Order: sequence, then C-alpha cells, then structure tokens
Amino acid sequence: FLLDLSPSMDFGALENHKRAVLIDFVTTIARLLTRHGNRVGAIFYGNRVERTIPARGGRLQVLRLVNDLLKQPPLPKAPFTNLTPLLDAGLHTIKQRSLLFIVSDFISEPGWEKPLKLLSQRHETLAIRLWDPREVDLPDIGLVLVEDAETGEQLYVDTSDKKFRQRFREAAQQREAALTETFKRSGVDALTLSTEEDLVRAIVRFAKLRQQRRR
Repeated sequence: FLLDLSPSMDFGALENHKRAVLIDFVTTIARLLTRHGNRVGAIFYGNRVERTIPARGGRLQVLRLVNDLLKQPPLPKAPFTNLTPLLDAGLHTIKQRSLLFIVSDFISEPGWEKPLKLLSQRHETLAIRLWDPREVDLPDIGLVLVEDAETGEQLYVDTSDKKFRQRFREAAQQREAALTETFKRSGVDALTLSTEEDLVRAIVRFAKLRQQRRR
C-alpha cells in the first residue's frame, strides 16, 4: 500500500473523511490478502515519506498496519502535496513484482505521472482515488469561509452565486477527466471511491469490472 496521508485527506464529514475511508480500505484489503497467505506492507506519506512497513504475512501484520495508521497524527498544514516522493519510494523499495494499491485523492503538484507509469510497468498497480462530494458540488449555504487543508490559506466565497458553483463544478469535472486520462496512459486501473459510498460494494463492483476487462 502506498498511502497518501497529507492534510487534504482529512477533508470530509466528521465520521467519513477521506483518511477514515483509507483506513477502512486498507484494513479490508489487508485482511483479504493475508487470509490467502499473501504478505502486506505499506509506505506512509505526509508532507514527505514518513514510514515504511516491510511486507509480512499474518493477522499480527494487519493489526500493526492498522494501528500505525490510527496513530499517524493528522498534519495541521503542509506544503502542497507532491506525490512523486511517495511513488519514487515505491520504485526504489519494492523489488519483487507486487500488487500495489496507491490510495490518495491525487490532489498533487504535477510530475507524479512519470513514476506512476514506471510503477505500472514493474508491478500490477491500482489507483484508489478517494473523493468527497463537497469537492465537486458546493452546497448553497451563502457566504462561507473556506480554508485550504494543506496551506491554511483562507478565503470567503459566496456559495449562493449560481455561476460560482457552476465554475467550481466545471473545474472539478476537468480535473476528473485529466486524472482519468493519466491513469489510462499509465496503464493503471482506478477505483474512484466516495466518502459516502459503501466500501464493500465499491470493491466488489471494481473487482467485477477488472474481471470483465480481462476476458
């Protein structure tokens, strides 16, 4: 697991922020894999590569991985996320061909596309893109103060302005299209997982789609 734990991953509803979904996803997949004799490990990224957990098997390894995730403190703010060091760490650390899960919202400085493609050439690589509906559609709640989760920059916006909400939605759609194209060019299958979506159903849906593509 290559895990993005940067400040933007703490965005979302109180009990369903992206970091919580990340932990649930890792817990579920790690349990499934270790039950079949596979080893699991992880690389944590905050504003830099924070920790590397070597791959091991068994129930205790899953418990250690989840415990370390729960103990990893949220960053109050950090420089804008750059996923390149996380992906480079995967390239240099993981020697045997493996199944990689890159779990992130992929809100990052550009430049990570090249190491992603290199990873997909060496390993079976899956991108798990986490998102929150409020990152796509702003609710009409009047004048609100919004804060950049990473830099701490604050700005008042008028969410009652229909044109502003439309521009926000269009920008989100453009970013979605760009990410989809990046994953396609890199040869990476992507699971887009909402903070309001049932995790198990999403994983089953994704697995069925991958099976259909292989036929």
